Amino acid sequence: MPIIEFTAGQLSPEVKKQLIKELTDISVKITGIPKHLFFITINEKPDEDIAVGGLSVKEIKENLKSK
Repeated sequence: MPIIEFTAGQLSPEVKKQLIKELTDISVKITGIPKHLFFITINEKPDEDIAVGGLSVKEIKENLKSK
């Protein structure tokens, strides 16, 4: 059974629902594996736990707000 893991910052319930649907649909289309065999996990991380270029996403958002 295929497993798709998606890691991101905080997501709304609507976005998670759309991700689950569209990741499943495109995976079925590409692989031909039946929809009911796919497992999808969404791993949400707080902004303090994700960094780009040496700054946390929280810091990046704060810097953008102050500009």
